[in-house]
Order: sequence, then structure tokens, then C-alpha cells
Amino acid sequence: MTDHHKSTRGKPRVALITCAELVDLDPDDRLVLAPLATRGVAAEAVVWDDPGVDWSSYDLVVLRSPWDYALRRDEFVAWAATVPALVNPAAVVRWNTDKRYLAELSAAGVPTVPTSWIEPGESWRPPADTGEYVIKPAVSAGSQDTGRYDLADPEHRELAGAHVRRLSSAGRLTMIQPYLTAVDTEGETALLFLAGPDGLTFSHAIRKGPMLTGPDLGPDGLYKAEEITARTAQPEQLAVAERTLGTVPGGTEQLLYARVDLIPGPDGAPVLVELELTEPSLFIGHAEGAPDRLAEAITTHLARRG
Repeated sequence: MTDHHKSTRGKPRVALITCAELVDLDPDDRLVLAPLATRGVAAEAVVWDDPGVDWSSYDLVVLRSPWDYALRRDEFVAWAATVPALVNPAAVVRWNTDKRYLAELSAAGVPTVPTSWIEPGESWRPPADTGEYVIKPAVSAGSQDTGRYDLADPEHRELAGAHVRRLSSAGRLTMIQPYLTAVDTEGETALLFLAGPDGLTFSHAIRKGPMLTGPDLGPDGLYKAEEITARTAQPEQLAVAERTLGTVPGGTEQLLYARVDLIPGPDGAPVLVELELTEPSLFIGHAEGAPDRLAEAITTHLARRG
């Protein structure tokens, strides 16, 4: 059992927040441990809902993989508000863990995937057209409870309605989005930004292959497997990312990291799928120097806190 009060002889103490199913961290996150140790930082994995933890004993508390929060968001947000030195901060967590922020970004002029919102208890029928659609809850992580439906298929139409009813009966807000077919060829681009001396700075980009192969039929694990490769960010993608980050309430100086997920829209221009500020995979194993850059981001925030 980890002694969360153990002395580290003057070294800064950092908690890397995870969940009980990933008690030793996601393998990608473990890559930052050695660079932090080299910088004299004592870092350890800590489960967010462990009642025995004294959060005030850490100099910095870094959200990494608390991916079981989706069905307990109220509890998670309330917990975040009690944690000193949390990054990203509790106000960001509250805003970013409900994907209704996409409506705010769209209203601010950020190109986003068109989204319809179905409130719990509200009836919904699949649209008359026969395109493909994505259905998912507004609060989720790791593509949980997310499905792809071809409305030309009568069975898919029935399953789409069942998916919405399943989310509604659980009291969850549902999102309906057109499926962007470019993801099948171009994939999804994730742009990763990390804190530095001059503020949030672009670090690296990756490509995610298509993940949604069909309807969602219920729970299938903590997260869906991803096909990840390195990618070179294009100027138009970086421009959308900077525009997106410029809308974050409170500004980007408060952020340790940010991930901007983009897919080409029908006209080929990048559109925002998600802005990940709470618990994104950072894919530091897919870019040379990224583990060191994340370690530097953490030490930057430690220095800001004195």
C-alpha cells in the first residue's frame, strides 16, 4: 500500500491522478516518471477517489487517467473542487467534462461538428435522411457509450433509437452528430499542447485511426482501443487549434496541457471534435522528446506555485 504521507526529503511531490482500474497509470503516462525523477521531482500514481489520501501533502496534483468518472461526474467535479494545486484546475474540469462546451465554442466561431442535444426524457426519432450518425453521451471518456449508425439500415435505425433511450433512462444528455467520413481515410488528428515558460505551446501531433465500427451495444471496458501513429500538424489545423484554445474560460495560462481533436469536414477544412482539458491521453510515447516536455510542463507549474 502506498504511504501518501511519506517524506520525500525536500523533493517536490506530484500526484499523477488515475483510477482504480489503472492503479499503476496508463503505460503512456509512465513515460514521464523517469524525466521527473531526473529533475528531482517525486511523482506517484494516486487513485482519485482513494479516501485515505491527504491531497494537501502534494505540491502539484496532475489529472491523468481518472477514466471511470463519467458515470459519477458530480462526485468527480466535487472532488476536484477540494484538491489544492490541481491541474488542470477544478473550474476547467467542471466546464470541460460536459461536452455542451462545444455549443459555446461553436457560438464563438470555432468550426465544430454540428451537434443536436437530446435531454433526458425527451423523445427522439432518427432523421428521415439515410446518412451516418454518431450517438454518444455529453459526459463520457474513452469513447464509452458511443456508437455509429447507418440510418439507411432499418436495424441501425432501431438500435439508434434504443441507444438514445438507454442514455435517457440513465438521466444522461445525448449528443447526435453526423459521422464525418473523412475519418475513415484521413483519420482524426490530435494536437497536443504543453505548458512552457512562455505559456501553452504546441508539442506534437498524432493520427488516430477510425474507431467507431457500428452501433453501441452497451459497456465494453474502460476505453476503446485506438490505432495511433505520429503525424505532422498542418498550418490550417494549428490555426483552428489556436482559435479553439483562445476561447477557454480563464485563459490558457492556467493549463498544464490541452489536446485539440480535429477531423476534416465535408469541405476538407478541419473541424473540432473535442477539446480535451481534463484527462486526455497525451501520446508522449509517439513523439521524440515529449516525455521530457511533459516533465518540463510539470516543473513549470511547480515553479509557478513557489
